[in-house]
Amino acid sequence: MRVLLVNMPWAPIDLPSLALGILKRSVDERVPNATADVLHANIEYVDWITRNTEFTLEDYSYYALGSYFLGCGDWVFSSALYDDPAWRVPEFTEAMANRVRGARMEMTQALHVTAPDFVRHIAERIVELAPDVVGFTSTFQQNTAALAAAKYVKRLAPHIVTAMGGANCDGKQGEAVHRNFPFVDHVLRGEGEVSFPALVRALDAGEPLSEIPGLCWRDTDGTSVVNAMNTKPLPPAAILPPDYAGYFERLASSHARNWVEPKLVVEGARGCWWGEKHHCTFCGLNGSFMEFRSKSPDVFYDEIMELARRHRVLDMYVVDNILDMGYVKSVLPRIIDSGYDLRMHIEIKSNMRRGQLQTLADAGLIFVQPGIESLNSRVLTLMDKGVTGGQNVRMLRDAATVGLSVAWNYLHGFPGEDTEDYDDVVDQLAALEHLNPPVGPSSRIAIERFSPYFNDPGLGFSELRPAEPYRLTYDLPDAEMFDLAYVFDVPPRGIGEDVVARLDEGIGHWKRNYAGSRLTHCDLEDRIVLVSRRRAFDWTRLELTDPGELALFRLLDQPHTVKAAARKLEADHHFGEAALLGVLKRWRELGIVFEDSGQFVQIAPPALNEEFLRIDFMRHTAAREAELAPTTV
Repeated sequence: MRVLLVNMPWAPIDLPSLALGILKRSVDERVPNATADVLHANIEYVDWITRNTEFTLEDYSYYALGSYFLGCGDWVFSSALYDDPAWRVPEFTEAMANRVRGARMEMTQALHVTAPDFVRHIAERIVELAPDVVGFTSTFQQNTAALAAAKYVKRLAPHIVTAMGGANCDGKQGEAVHRNFPFVDHVLRGEGEVSFPALVRALDAGEPLSEIPGLCWRDTDGTSVVNAMNTKPLPPAAILPPDYAGYFERLASSHARNWVEPKLVVEGARGCWWGEKHHCTFCGLNGSFMEFRSKSPDVFYDEIMELARRHRVLDMYVVDNILDMGYVKSVLPRIIDSGYDLRMHIEIKSNMRRGQLQTLADAGLIFVQPGIESLNSRVLTLMDKGVTGGQNVRMLRDAATVGLSVAWNYLHGFPGEDTEDYDDVVDQLAALEHLNPPVGPSSRIAIERFSPYFNDPGLGFSELRPAEPYRLTYDLPDAEMFDLAYVFDVPPRGIGEDVVARLDEGIGHWKRNYAGSRLTHCDLEDRIVLVSRRRAFDWTRLELTDPGELALFRLLDQPHTVKAAARKLEADHHFGEAALLGVLKRWRELGIVFEDSGQFVQIAPPALNEEFLRIDFMRHTAAREAELAPTTV
């Protein structure tokens, strides 16, 4: 049996599909008499569209991720899904007039017109390859492209079995896809390493489909049948390493080879160990399975090394939603000793200590996404993040110290937040301009399926409606649209737009001034010398020589309240709370400490790695903006 796995636009072109790499291996190794190949239709699209259109990497990144909450990428291919090059053009143009402007709107409309031609082209390619089963993966803005391709394949070759899976098919979403699009024969919900090979085996042997977990299939009269999903996630030993055969060769022959340097995608863990106990209120990333499980250190290390050797690629994107802290003492030291100069991107928790961050940097995990999302402790409590504003600022400082580049977003719109939660932060943003700024302006939170805000109306969002882009893209009844959607519109909560404007103004200054801003300290035992070059402060050099102040500065390596700091310093330095508070207020005016919710932390990294960080920042800002656009953890 021949299986063809298809990665449609707008999947990233600099990354092979981890999902399809795993499914290819699972079919090749676990299904007798079956082989699987991958068609990189996202790369095919780049070659197809650039033949006749001025189209760039920036354009592709916009439709892949940058416009995720606007739905532009999915709307482009809705014309193919509904066989109408003019599908809802007036409605989209009117609704997006203030958000998609000028040349970007013109390009979006032009791509919308030509999308049916590309889908027809790729469907013809699929039929020529003569698979028995064609499987489409769907994540982020791949849904309409995948659905349209399945529709055209079924039209050209009704005997080819069509299947679909991925993040857009989890839970109720997968049921809605199967009910509403009859040209999709099967939808797989949840983890596919077991269910997809089981489907292929059953199809080959003519066996019943009723026992395959998570599968949606049709009975003899065409009615959609939904099998129960597994109640337990896959154990880590059952998660296969990916097979990326063909991706690098296809990219090397593409126009896109001039756009990107390819990276490997590696996976050590699934789920979230923090979310198991404290599910962040806005986060829906883990879908049906929150339970954290990670591969054994030996297995994960061997996978990393084998992929690097096989493909001769050292840039890697680690897709784990959160780092297994055990890897800091097991996997990472082995990577350090391996002699491989890896460059890796990974998501971490922002309360990691400097020594742990140093290990990450030494192992090559130099791009981190720590889920900072706010610098105010009260708002972070509303998120159930388990960190304080001071800890998040400390993370930015310590990342600068060890040479890590930090990607993060500033979020707002949480029920219960108020103006005071933002005003004090905004007043201090100018002091932070030497540290990694947010990727872009602040973002009002979106309500995602599987998040506590979605599941529990009592948390403040009781009026959920599928986000506007779904209504501009799909022709479905409201109830079906609700089940299909992942992102939902709600009446805004939290701060008003005037506060948002002040926050964004401060973030804008931060981003513009970061490359030229400095604040460092040098501890010479009998004195601490601070050097500053920041637009809001007129001092450039400051020496601390008082023994009590030296002890206080060193103590504020970690966030402390005035009371706690006074208690620790009182015996040796006779520092009362009043005197200590006076020093801290003066230091805040000088921009060498950050204050949040009664805690203070010093914000001057040692004079070590800041110059190198600026080089990385300038080089990678654009790439991070594209990657971070949809969401953060």
